[in-house]
Amino acid sequence: MKRIGGVVAGVVASGLLGLGLLSGSADAALSSEPAEATHLVIGLDLSKSNPLVTSDVFARQVADRLAEEIKGLPVRSKVTVRSFGVYDTGSNPLRIDQVISARARPADVAEGIQALVSNLPRLVSEGRLEAQMKTNIVPFLETMAGGLDCSKPTKIVLLTDGAEDSELGRLTRSGGKLPPAQADAFAGCGELLMLGLGRGFDSPSTTARFRTAWTEWSDEAGFDRFVGLYDW
Repeated sequence: MKRIGGVVAGVVASGLLGLGLLSGSADAALSSEPAEATHLVIGLDLSKSNPLVTSDVFARQVADRLAEEIKGLPVRSKVTVRSFGVYDTGSNPLRIDQVISARARPADVAEGIQALVSNLPRLVSEGRLEAQMKTNIVPFLETMAGGLDCSKPTKIVLLTDGAEDSELGRLTRSGGKLPPAQADAFAGCGELLMLGLGRGFDSPSTTARFRTAWTEWSDEAGFDRFVGLYDW
C-alpha cells in the first residue's frame, strides 16, 4: 500500500492484516469488460461514542459489509482510507491509498481493509489507535472535499454513528443540529453512505432524527443520495 501510516504498518508487520496486495501476478485475470473507475473514500470514526472501536461483533459486521463495497470495484479505481474523530491530523495517522490493478486486485484490497476494520477494537484496546473525545464528521468531509473530483464516479462510506460533536455543531440523543453544508461542495458525487447510523444510542427516534439531518445535509452539499444504515 502507498502512504501507509506507521500504526497500520505495525499492524501489517504483526501479521494482523496479511494484505499481500503486491503478491498478485500481472497475469492475474481481472475483468476485461470496460467499467468506469470509481473513487471509494472510506472514513473510520474513532470517536468513543462509536461502537466500531469497542465492539468486536459490530466491527466484524461493518468490515464484512465494507469488503463487499471494495470487491465490486473495477480496475483503476482508487480506495482511500482515513480516520477521524478530533480535529487533529496528528491524532489520525491512518492513511491508505490504493489503486485497483492486476497486482492489487479488488479481493486482495478488500481482504486487507476488512482485516483492519474488524481489528479496530483490538487496536484501540492495545493503544495502537486512540479512541477520541470528539466526532468531527462535517470537518472531515469538508477537508476531503478538496481532493475529490466528483465529475468522476465517487462514493464516500463513513463507518460512523453519525453523532456530530464538533466546534461546528452537535447532533445528540437529546437534540442539536448539524452545521450548514457548504453548498454543492460535493456536487456530482454519487453517494454518501453511513454504516452504523445511530448505533450505540439504541433509539429508533434518534436514528430517524440523525437520518433526516444527514439526508438534508448531504442534499445541500450536492450528493446524489444519502443512505444511513443502523443495521443491515
